[in-house]
Amino acid sequence: MKKKILENIKTLLYALVIALVIRSFLFQPFYIPSSSMEPNLLIGDRLFVSKYSYGFSKHSLPFSPNITKDRYFMKAPKRGDVVVFKTPADNRTDYIKRLVGLPGDYVQIINGDLYLNDKKILRTKLNQEFTINCGNEKIDVQGFNEVFPNGKEYTVVYRKEGSMKDTDKYFVPKEHYFFMGDNRDCSKDSRFLSSVGYVNINNLVGKARITFFSNDKDLGNLFKFWKWNKSIRFDRFFKKIK
Repeated sequence: MKKKILENIKTLLYALVIALVIRSFLFQPFYIPSSSMEPNLLIGDRLFVSKYSYGFSKHSLPFSPNITKDRYFMKAPKRGDVVVFKTPADNRTDYIKRLVGLPGDYVQIINGDLYLNDKKILRTKLNQEFTINCGNEKIDVQGFNEVFPNGKEYTVVYRKEGSMKDTDKYFVPKEHYFFMGDNRDCSKDSRFLSSVGYVNINNLVGKARITFFSNDKDLGNLFKFWKWNKSIRFDRFFKKIK
């Protein structure tokens, strides 16, 4: 009996070690709690983030233990990547945004258009209109297709009225990155220097890869199985994140 208990404990420990390795160095699941990346990521989406995409730092490990200040096996992220990072304000909170500015870039919004290094990013108005979340509000927004110089395309939305038309010109420091939400008028991101600002390379956690599950909590939680046909977004299962 004692031997069997020890074997079960050993098996459990092995399983925990394997799970820790997978979570720290391969893939980690994340939950989307806010609307800052709508319409591309929705509240209630659950996704996998690849931890190896940009190398590893202390933030690759659970609870971000203060065991190193370096990044290992570093791979530079690409403009347009959807990235999970730790906010510079506390080095604890996970944010997910789109990478807009690389080290040495100038970033600015002028009359509603995004500029990188004083060149306007190609933006095409979509025929499709969206109703998206912004805090406790639901607002009508206009969708646009933006294209970065590297060819990366994605959809962004702006308020039809009261949109942020102009910003300061931001200069991205060495070894830092500038992030923005796709829901441009409802995102706390690098434009807010006091709370997010420029994100250090060591704060990068990983690249968002795929949505594996999604549930609209406004239509029912997972315990109300009789509402699954309305609340679970089956069309978002295993959807690649662009």
